[in-house]
Amino acid sequence: MIVDLPDTKTSQVAKTLVMLRREGHVGSNARVLTLVVSTLPGHEEAAVEAAQAAAREHPCRVIVVVREGADRPTRLSGEVRVGGDAGASEVIILRTSGELNEPDESLISALLLPDDPVVSWWPSGVPEDVSSTPLGVISQRRITDAAAEPDPLDALGRLAASWRPGDTDLSWTRLTLWRTQLTSILDQYGTRGLRDITVHGALTSPSTVLLAAWLQLQLPAVPVRLAEAEGEAPVQGVRLARRGGDVEISRPVGDVAQLYLPGQSVQHVALPVRTLPACLAEELRRLDDDVVLGRVLTHGLPACNLSPVAPSPR
Repeated sequence: MIVDLPDTKTSQVAKTLVMLRREGHVGSNARVLTLVVSTLPGHEEAAVEAAQAAAREHPCRVIVVVREGADRPTRLSGEVRVGGDAGASEVIILRTSGELNEPDESLISALLLPDDPVVSWWPSGVPEDVSSTPLGVISQRRITDAAAEPDPLDALGRLAASWRPGDTDLSWTRLTLWRTQLTSILDQYGTRGLRDITVHGALTSPSTVLLAAWLQLQLPAVPVRLAEAEGEAPVQGVRLARRGGDVEISRPVGDVAQLYLPGQSVQHVALPVRTLPACLAEELRRLDDDVVLGRVLTHGLPACNLSPVAPSPR
């Protein structure tokens, strides 16, 4: 069920939710958190779809604030989705403009689930200082996506300059499977004889840069380099140059990577491209501080040589 509330107040939106629950349109009251999404017009439906998919694992109330412009007349319109139109969550869409354009606690306080954590997500439009924004102040976790910005590396630099415990970015979450595979390789072969590491991918991708920075942080004595690679995936491969023979994991396309080991035939490793709902669900799974990302942003990035090199043949 979808209920439209044009020219409304958040108190009226809250009353509508109570009414729908009394009428039996809300299937469950067992929500574990409130997910607040701050986005721009045209991006709201993709955010709602990702949030609904993630809510299958983490039932939540989703509040989507669509910022329509501070230069427009002050106005608030609401939309409430429950039941089959909201999946495993309750979805509230608020369209704001004028003095209400920037969401804060006064705008959404009546809609927050009492005593439950608040997670804020900016799928488009990374703030200058995430933790100091009105939404950031009231949130236990703050999720951004530098890859969705016009200048992803500039957005990544802003996140590094202002990182606080509780901040995370989906460019980092997309690397979870890559980091797992590389950790396994390093555990198997160790670091003795490791001359250098080359990360192949899109040089404008924050995921490529973050992976290189993470490797540099883990292996400060080993040079980590970047090499441009053609293809759609942000990260397409990592080569570990070793005296006993190079080790490389490569996934230019698809969900299966090729693992090249010294003296062995090519192995195939499942390494699927992570979807937006999967990344969001992972971030909602943990509400503790991502201290590893903090160290990568504040220490790994400054130590990493971001000047690209020519990709070497296999």
